[in-house]
Amino acid sequence: MSASTPSTSVNNPIFKAHIRIARPTPSIQALLPFYISGLGFQIIGSFSQHAGFDGVMLGHPSLTYHFEFTNQEGHDPGRSPTQDNLLVFYLPSEAEWKEAVGRMEKEGFQAVKSWNPYWDADGKGKTFEDADGWRVVLWNGEWKAF
Repeated sequence: MSASTPSTSVNNPIFKAHIRIARPTPSIQALLPFYISGLGFQIIGSFSQHAGFDGVMLGHPSLTYHFEFTNQEGHDPGRSPTQDNLLVFYLPSEAEWKEAVGRMEKEGFQAVKSWNPYWDADGKGKTFEDADGWRVVLWNGEWKAF
């Protein structure tokens, strides 16, 4: 099996795309405190009974991504498939990282032990779990391409 060389052109439209990260949930209402009060996102859109689905989009107008959570009556998508399904937010400023962690804790979300010990290393990461078992890591540091 051979891999083709990806386009590295800055004109590649994928490099300019807005990203929607979508997943189902058994309860949109159970997720809202984690993503709004804890992480600080806002509702930027919602819908009800669209082909049997309800949904909410969370983000911020300045971001190039947003989250969509959907619920279909009578369908239970279950919990996260593993404890290593992660969203990682790299926060280079220690003050801003502490502020983000503090907001989560103030809202009642306690850090959990990470499945992968890397995320707990050197006290630089805090992992939090939403109502569906999906995990978010707040990492104090920059992401660097290899």
